[in-house]
Amino acid sequence: MSIRRTQLAGLHAVVTGASRGIGADIAAALVADGVRVSLLGRDAEALRRVADRLGGDEHARFMTTDVTDCDSVAQAFEAARGQFGPVQLLINNAGQAASAKFTDTDEKLWNQLFAVNLHGTYACCRQAVPDMLSAGFGRIVNVASIAGLRGAAYISAYVSSKHAVIGLTRALALEYAARNITVNAVCPGYVDTDIVKGAIANIVSKTGRSEADALAALVANNPQRRLIEPREVADTVMWLCRPGSESVTGQSIVLAGGEVT
Repeated sequence: MSIRRTQLAGLHAVVTGASRGIGADIAAALVADGVRVSLLGRDAEALRRVADRLGGDEHARFMTTDVTDCDSVAQAFEAARGQFGPVQLLINNAGQAASAKFTDTDEKLWNQLFAVNLHGTYACCRQAVPDMLSAGFGRIVNVASIAGLRGAAYISAYVSSKHAVIGLTRALALEYAARNITVNAVCPGYVDTDIVKGAIANIVSKTGRSEADALAALVANNPQRRLIEPREVADTVMWLCRPGSESVTGQSIVLAGGEVT
C-alpha cells in the first residue's frame, strides 16, 4: 500500500479488534499515514493476514490478546512497545454485541458484554496513558455506538456497556485535557460488518423475513437508509488523531446518516 509522510508518521498506534471490519480499516488508514500499528485481537490468523496486507513487520505487527484480561493486555502492550516504542495513539475498537429480551439477559451475557466493551477499553487505556503522559501527547479514540447515546429494546446489556464507554471517555477527557491528550468516542449506527451480518441472519431466522426486509428494519431510523461503511468510521478516527483536532475532546461523534439522538 502507498505510505504518506504525514505529521503522524513514525508514531505508534495500538488498534484493538483489528482482525477485520472497522478495526482493519482503521489500521490501514493509520499505516497509510506512516503510523506504525500494533494490531490486537483474538484471531491470530486473521491478524496475520491484516498485518501482511499492511506491509508486514515494518509497518504493522500483531499480538493475540484477550482485552477482558488485564494480564493479557499488559503482555500485549509490552510486546508492542518492544517492537515500535511507546504508544501515542490508542484506538479501542474491540467490541461485542448480543440481542436478548431483558428477562433473557442473564448475568453471564451481561458480564461478557461489559467485560469486552467497557473493561477492555479501561484495560487498554490503563496501559497507554502512562506512555502518553511521558510524551506529553496522546490521542485515544473509543469506538462506541449510537446505542451509547440512546436506549434501544432487546439490547439492554449492549446499550448499558456503550453508555459506560462514553462516560469513561468524558471522564478521561477532562482528567487529561491540560496534558495534550484527547479522548473521544466515535458512535456509528449500523455498520456493514460481520456483527451486523449476524444481526440480519438472526432477524431472518427468528422472523422469517427476507434479508432485504431485515436490512430495511435495521436502517429504518437512518435518513440515508443505508449501512455505514467501515472506511467512514476509519476516516473519522483519523480526523481525531491528526493535527487540527486538538480542541476536540470528550466528544461523541455520531455517524448515522443524519439520525438525531
